[in-house]
Formats: sequence, structure tokens, C-alpha cells
Amino acid sequence: MGDVAEDKSSFYSNAEDYWKEVPPTVDGMLGGYGSISSIDISGSKAFLRKFLGDGEGKTGTGRALDCGAGIGRISKRLLLPLFRTVDLVDVTQEFLDKARTFLGGDAERVGNYYCCGLQEFVPEPDRYDVIWIQWVIGHLTDDHLVAFLRRCQKALRPAGLIIIKDNVSYEGVVPDDVDSSVCRDLDIVRRLVDRAGLRVVHEEQQLNFPKEIYQVHTLALR
Repeated sequence: MGDVAEDKSSFYSNAEDYWKEVPPTVDGMLGGYGSISSIDISGSKAFLRKFLGDGEGKTGTGRALDCGAGIGRISKRLLLPLFRTVDLVDVTQEFLDKARTFLGGDAERVGNYYCCGLQEFVPEPDRYDVIWIQWVIGHLTDDHLVAFLRRCQKALRPAGLIIIKDNVSYEGVVPDDVDSSVCRDLDIVRRLVDRAGLRVVHEEQQLNFPKEIYQVHTLALR
């Protein structure tokens, strides 16, 4: 990815400028594809429920972290119904401000709203049962993604999981100059996961999305 983003100091600032102009709505969070939100959440819920429970080796339901949370779409529909407490982190303060009302009564079960880019965010060690990272890894350079995943691993409770759900390209790295991001193919994502010292314990493709958008894959990591 070095020829795409590593040498561009504007990679992060351009992305921040882009998101500042995006309306704080579900449609805004999904780039005009608000209609896919229910399909997305249903797929994520089925994926996550494979791991949650009270038995040996099962992932707990105490606290989750929503990375690149935006206005809290995933927190509201997926994480808060399954976890007692959820923390949100996003680089855009306006989105986090909107989340406080968007989440309604469930907002009282939000522990923290962190306004920070993931390249700088350091989650508290041994804090989370699940760290959910959706449609945001393309805003991190390779090195920053690896470093962030390592920090996330330290933030997991026993039997905790890191979940990445994101677009994948058919081959190589595809830059998007509009929102200052990249889309990586699955092999590249897996190599970066391996560099971070994590392993993929389960992987699925999200079904029933529009054909004109990238394939979306969900990876559970430990």
C-alpha cells in the first residue's frame, strides 16, 4: 500500500474533511445505500451470535467497542441489543453528538464517546468482549492498521473477539480519492491480520447486497 497512502500526509486529513461534509444520517453513513442497513445488521447479528454465550470458550456480552461508529447505526441495531455496555469511537465529533439522540433511551448504556482517529486510538486493556470494526479499515494505512489491531488484541477480555466487516476488492489495493480511503483484497487483509499476531477464526461473505458495490466480508479474529 506504500504507493497509495503511506507517503501521503494528507491521507487522514482529507478523510476527515470528507466526513465533515457528510450528513449525520443512516444514508450518509452508508454512502447513499441506507436501504441495505437492515440486511447488513441481520447478517452481522447472525454472525456474532455464533460466538456469544456463557459456556467455556464463548464470548461474553459485557462490553463492546464500535469503531468508526458514526452516528451509532451499528451500536443501536446490533451491539446495544446484545451487550450491556457499548463504547463508540469516531473521528467526527458531529456524528458522536448525533449518536446521543439517535440511540434514544439506549444511550444511557453507552459508556464512552471517543472522538479520535483509529490510527491514534488506544483502547483500555482487558476491557472489551467484542471490538467491532466495520467499513473503516480502508481509512488506515497498512502499518497503522496492524498497530491498531495489536492494541485491540490487548483490549480484549478472555475469549474476546475482534470483528472486521468491510469491502474487499477483487485484486490488490484500490484507492478511493473521494473519501481518501483504500479497498484491499482478502489476501492482503489476511496478511495484515497475521502481521498483527492475530488469526482468523471464522469468515463469511455478506449476502444480498447490491451487485454494483464491492463484496463485503466479515472476519472474526483472536
